[in-house]
Amino acid sequence: MAEAPAKGDGAPPGSSATAGGSGGIAFFLALLRARPAYALGYVIVATVVVLAVLAPWVAPYNPVQASPVDFLKPPGWPHVMGTDATGMDIFSRVIYAPRIDLAIALAGTLISAVVGSALGAAAGYYEAQRGIGTFAAGFVMRAADVLQAFPVFVFAIAVVAVLGQSLQSVVIAVAFVNTPIYLRLMRGQVLSIRRMRYVEAAYIAGVSDFGIIRRHVIPNAMAPVLAQLSVNIGWAILLTAALSFIGAGVEAPTPEWGSMIAMGFQSIITGHWWPSIFPGLALAVTVFGFALIGSSVEVLADPARRRALAGELEARRRARLATA
Repeated sequence: MAEAPAKGDGAPPGSSATAGGSGGIAFFLALLRARPAYALGYVIVATVVVLAVLAPWVAPYNPVQASPVDFLKPPGWPHVMGTDATGMDIFSRVIYAPRIDLAIALAGTLISAVVGSALGAAAGYYEAQRGIGTFAAGFVMRAADVLQAFPVFVFAIAVVAVLGQSLQSVVIAVAFVNTPIYLRLMRGQVLSIRRMRYVEAAYIAGVSDFGIIRRHVIPNAMAPVLAQLSVNIGWAILLTAALSFIGAGVEAPTPEWGSMIAMGFQSIITGHWWPSIFPGLALAVTVFGFALIGSSVEVLADPARRRALAGELEARRRARLATA
């Protein structure tokens, strides 16, 4: 095993050379205290997840049981968010909907992150080398260019149309459209990391290419990928809802925010706004929560921003002590 590079001489970004003592749970809690908006994001997402898990006990009605007697009842008691055109309770359906939306978004985003990061790491590492590796890296990047040339929503519709309408098809569509994002992020990081001293030392020590990529390159290139992950989960929820809205995603009466908005869309022109407004608000707030979490992860994953925030927190602490 090669000796670790000297401090400030190409040390891995995650090492103590750059951590600056600004890591751990204490720093995370300090970040949330200093940036209340980030804390709001975690509260929103945690609330949505808890409600989705406890939906069978929290929801007052069966989310797929129609009741013609309760046709389009306005918000009130006992239907706090009213009922839709089939008499189904909107509050119960809004609570159950994240079970589908979050499952699809998480599965599709994680698949795209794993596949895209692996391809991007290989493409970035072999791009400057001669032989079959360079050809393969170029082929992967050109394939990513082709995928990104299509409008995202149109490409997702095409994937679902080819595979057939199902939850699995929506997951694959989400994974397909997100993979080039992680591929390019990882490739850009690897292109700079592969020139670091610790990578060269591992190569000289006889470590295989796979070992270098797995042990030295990928772990130190994951910061932007992790920051992008939470943002993409929110975006994937939007894409899932959009596919369901046009009838290419989750089929009614399965509780899902996009299909609920679509079911209540026609009722808006007759003055019945609640079948679409409440699931739309739930969708918007959830995506907003994931966006705030993404912003906090960007700070936590960037050593320079961590150090700057650590300095700001220390300055605040000293100011409080001075005025105490």
